[in-house]
Order: sequence, then structure tokens, then C-alpha cells
Amino acid sequence: MSATMQAMVLDQPGQALHLRTLPVPDPGPGELRVRVAACGVCRTDLHVVDGDLPDPALPVIPGHEIVGRVDALGPGVGGFAPGQRVGIPWLAWTCGHCRMCQAGQENLCEHARFHGYTRPGGYAEAVVADARYCFPIPDGYSDVEAAPLLCAGLIGYRALRFAGEAQRLGLYGFGAAAHILAQVARHQGRTVYGFVRPGDVAAARFALDLGAAWVGGSDEMPPEPLDAAILFAPVGALVPAALRAVRPGGRVVCAGIHMSDIPAFPYDILWREKSVVSVANLTRQDGIAFMEIAARLRIETKVSRYPLSEANAALSALRRGQVNGAAVLVPF
Repeated sequence: MSATMQAMVLDQPGQALHLRTLPVPDPGPGELRVRVAACGVCRTDLHVVDGDLPDPALPVIPGHEIVGRVDALGPGVGGFAPGQRVGIPWLAWTCGHCRMCQAGQENLCEHARFHGYTRPGGYAEAVVADARYCFPIPDGYSDVEAAPLLCAGLIGYRALRFAGEAQRLGLYGFGAAAHILAQVARHQGRTVYGFVRPGDVAAARFALDLGAAWVGGSDEMPPEPLDAAILFAPVGALVPAALRAVRPGGRVVCAGIHMSDIPAFPYDILWREKSVVSVANLTRQDGIAFMEIAARLRIETKVSRYPLSEANAALSALRRGQVNGAAVLVPF
């Protein structure tokens, strides 16, 4: 590819991204350079852009649901070939030595780095990534269809694991992650209950089309107690709402990287061994396991395409709740 590339860059949180011409990065030892074919627009990108997450490596190129083809190999890279299609997720690097890594919890690494936050991401024509954290993409998905699998799918899958064997599963916030996870859950024989913003008829219809057995507003109670609820909407007030909706012994899983403050609630709705747990980042094993599921299941991702130069418009649509499914940037 040419010596320069186009990229959307965040200079300061709270500001719009700017289209810049930058040098194409060279891969270092153990790294791949990937020519980006598609990059999903994730709510985590919004949290980076809006300043909800601290200390981004500014200026930074957002984006961590990256699908592309290997363009160059750095020294020492094995197992990948030029032209091979790969996916690049949020987790970019872990130290391997801290107590979390040593305990098999690399998603909690004390020194972890993340694409689109502390390392350059995929709102660009090319990106460099540590080869150890890249995944082959299953056949049967176009580049645009595959992009949401790299975070909405992966985090949804990890959240589903935290929900255990729950048969009656509530999903709060029916966006990119929930629309993927609902398909996986139904394939596993679970019953899905969808919770959307009160009055959001389009989101309710979307959830029903994906096989939800019941859909209601996030202020409503389901027709029967849930075994577990997964919260994708970053609204702290949904935690007590979900606690009221789950049965004794049920679990509420908070799947976002950021959430507004959780309001005070009576102990009574937590009592009887209910629990609240958060999900943070992902592990490489999550990626391997979920891609195997995606290969078998052939998940249908609903996507809205935006040119790379219109990343701000895609982020605005996501911020306003106007994206059913996932928004995806294409650089050409």
C-alpha cells in the first residue's frame, strides 16, 4: 500500500474526530500490519470519544472491531501469511507477568493495552497489532458482517458465560451485542426476554424479529422471573430494575466498560442470594471459543455501513440510539 493512509483521529475527549493523512505504520517484532476492510463502531468508542474512560493515549485513532488482511509481517511472526484475513479486538497486549496474568485472568492485566484507546485502532486504512492477539475470521461472513463479532460478539459471549446455565435470560439494551447474543442464546435453547427503552417501537420489533419470547420497556417486569439478566445499556438505574426481575439466586451481569452511577436501592431486592457482577475486557481464549461458535452457528449481524470519513455521524447515531444492530465503517 502507499506510504500514507487516511485515519480518523481523536485529539481531545469531547471533540469531533478529524480526518488526517498519516504515515502507514511499520510492524515491529511480533506484529502484523493489517489493511483495514471494516471496523465496527462500538459503544466503548463513544466512551473514549466522550471522555468517560480516563487517560486515552492522545491523539488516538479509535476502533477495536477490526477486520482486514495482513499486509506485512514483523520480525518473528509465525502462523500468519500476507493476504490472510484476521480480526483485531479490544485487547491489544498483556504483560504476562503480573498477578492477574499469572492467574489466567489476562483480561484484568495490570498493564494491559487496548486498541483504539491506548494503542491506535481501526478507524484507519491500516493498523499494526500484536500477532498473538489477532484471530482468524470464520468463512461465511463478509468483512462488514464480521466486524461486530470482534467486540459486541466477544463481550456478549463472555457475559453469557457469567450468566451460567440461565434458561430465562433477560437482555437490557437491544443493540449490537444483544442482537448477536440473542441468537447464540436461542441456539443454546435459552429463552430470551428483551428490554428496550420505553416507547422504542423499532427496538422492540427488532428484538422480536430475533426471536425474543417477550419484549418490554426497561421499566417493566417480565412475565416470569429471570434466571439471569445481562445489562448492555450503560444506565446504572437498570441494576436495581434487573435485580427486581431476577429470581432468588439469580444473577445480574453488567457487561459495559462504563455505566452511570447505580442509585441506592433496598437490600431486599438483593437478598436471597442474588448477585451483581461485572464483565471486563476479554481473553484470547474467549476469542478462540467464540469464533468457533460463530463458525458453527452463522450469526446474522445487522449492519449499517458508513464511510470512514463519516465516523462522527456513525458515533452520533449510536449516541442517539438510532442504530438497530451495529454501525460499521468502511475505509474505501
